Amino acid sequence: MSVEEGLVVAAVFLLAGGVKGIVGLGLPTISLGLLTAVIGLPTAIALMLAPSFLTNVWQALAGGPVAPVLSRLWPFLVAATAFVWAGALLAGHLPVDALAVLLGATLIAYGAFGLLRPGFALKRAAERWVGPAAGVVNGVISGMTGSSVMPGVAYFQAIGLPRQQLVQAMGFLFALSSGMLAVALATTGRLGWELGLGSLLAVLPALAGMELGRRVRNRLSETLFRRCLFIALGGLGIHLILTALM
Repeated sequence: MSVEEGLVVAAVFLLAGGVKGIVGLGLPTISLGLLTAVIGLPTAIALMLAPSFLTNVWQALAGGPVAPVLSRLWPFLVAATAFVWAGALLAGHLPVDALAVLLGATLIAYGAFGLLRPGFALKRAAERWVGPAAGVVNGVISGMTGSSVMPGVAYFQAIGLPRQQLVQAMGFLFALSSGMLAVALATTGRLGWELGLGSLLAVLPALAGMELGRRVRNRLSETLFRRCLFIALGGLGIHLILTALM
């Protein structure tokens, strides 16, 4: 990686960390989308792993008691984590452009969901089968694209998690998915020590961005900021798809 690319990577994680510091989410999604457009999806996934894992472990554990969250979500989380490996193996047999299109579609879906906020809800009894099924889909997409947001975030909202538990649930999902993806890439030879070191170094600007975001949080309209964020993610997804197809 050249010096210029290293500076771009640092700036992306500073920005992504800032967004996470403001609204509590977005670091893996933003870093993946922007870095894919600059250095390609495989490298972007590898660099995203350590910042995503460490920041989301902190988010999951710092939000209060974890037992209520895990006792309700463990079927989804187990499936979502286990099937990351299957997605990573499948990704090794597909063209990078096809994976970039899938990532772009995921960003568009996430942006649209965040803007529209459809008011659907699942009954408690349906969680027994919808949770594992959604987890399987989430895991495969995570393994293929590095993005763990869909359909997991939609599922968390559909079962009516309170705000604090929702933030914790996203922390657990993103941390577990990133950790399993790191293991899958390392064992298949797609995560060498150079990229691993680069990912660890990327933790520094990500944490700095989170602290900056935390400090400016109260000075911004969170509603307006979220709206702009989801519009930007949708536009970035369209850009990735068009670039891959062209």
